Amino acid sequence: MGRLFGTDGVRGVANAEPLTPELAYRLGRVTAPYLAERAGGAGRPAVLVGRDTRLSGPLLEQAFVAGVLSTGVDAWVAGVLPTPGVATLTRLLGASGGVVLSASHNPFEDNGIKLFSKEGGKLPDAWEEEIEAHLDGPDRAPRPTGGTIGRLRPVADAERRYLEALRATVSPGLDLSGARLVLDCAQGATYRVGPRLFRGLGADVVALGTRPTGTNINREAGALHPARLQARVRSWPGALGLAFDGDGDRLITVDEGGEVRDGDYVLAICARALQAQGALRGGVIVSTVMANLGLERALAGIGVGMVRTPVGDRYVLEEMHRRGANLGGEQSGHLIFLDHVTTGDGLVSALQLLRVLRETGQPLSTLAGAVTKLPQVLVNVPVRAKPPLTNLPAVQQVVGDWERRLEGRARILLRYSGTEPLARVMVEGDDQMTVDKVGQEIAAVIRAELGGHA
Repeated sequence: MGRLFGTDGVRGVANAEPLTPELAYRLGRVTAPYLAERAGGAGRPAVLVGRDTRLSGPLLEQAFVAGVLSTGVDAWVAGVLPTPGVATLTRLLGASGGVVLSASHNPFEDNGIKLFSKEGGKLPDAWEEEIEAHLDGPDRAPRPTGGTIGRLRPVADAERRYLEALRATVSPGLDLSGARLVLDCAQGATYRVGPRLFRGLGADVVALGTRPTGTNINREAGALHPARLQARVRSWPGALGLAFDGDGDRLITVDEGGEVRDGDYVLAICARALQAQGALRGGVIVSTVMANLGLERALAGIGVGMVRTPVGDRYVLEEMHRRGANLGGEQSGHLIFLDHVTTGDGLVSALQLLRVLRETGQPLSTLAGAVTKLPQVLVNVPVRAKPPLTNLPAVQQVVGDWERRLEGRARILLRYSGTEPLARVMVEGDDQMTVDKVGQEIAAVIRAELGGHA
């Protein structure tokens, strides 16, 4: 079958190989007893299932649930719920594991299957490899009959339980009375729970992206497309913009002047606040190779170190555990506040940022001023295949030529997307025109070698 799991579960075009209902059914049969065995405990094992708003969600959900039930494991079905909501409720409800049908920030045609352990964390690579080995072999999962078949249980109050868990992260209470918030829920999984959360805390809320059709998730909306949010914030004096992606695990903010403030800014602001309170564990934050050097310099200025990992929240989380850190995340807005949650949660990230704004009495633009970003460009190149970039002489030559010419004055990073058919070219340096030129030249060579269709 080949390698199925990428950096964020199984992902692809829904109802096309490999992401077919047949695969979802087989994954249900394999993962349900696998997670139940590792969870242990008394009572009936159960898997919690949630999804985002994609048209293909019910198709894959029902196939996966059928596989789960066929093994004698119960399926607790939460319906539409943000990915971090499923992770949180998996732990709080005592499920053996959790699954989300979602492709996060990808277009609606795509979907994915993300798995969580009973603790609400993404599965270790070794577990995913064992699951794939079972998928490649004969079907040896249990197949009970009669009264021992798994039971289906809708979790009718899943959203309420998740809201309670969110509010508990700012206990004893965050009063947002008088705050003006513009939300962009990306026509995705936060479209109900996001507005309910912030209105319940007293904020005046304008909500965009809250009319999902199944085919409009992430379409010119949300964390990856903040232009509409920026325009709305600029038209409402003193407002703050909060943009989420389709499954709700990312946060991108827009300050009161309409400027986009990505995850680098939020990490710096929250790290400074935690440091001042003596609550930043390990003396470091963990980010990735994509983090701007301006973030690293801002943290150094307050005596906080920064550790870089490969791109992917799982790598950030693993390093956080190794370092004993409680704050980490990615420039893309996938932030992890480990004191409160086990994975990235856009709503938790927003609450933690809003708490800092309230405690300091400062607007976001002022606090963001602690970070002076170096010019950085990211060029996405559609590709038809993903051979190691180090095996492409033309690519290595253009990169080497530029590195010699720049003499250490710029940082060049090439990688493939873990979830899309894209090569990503990141260039960072002191001069915007130079990094733009370098990025476009390297991208042109990759396009000539591997070019796919946009």
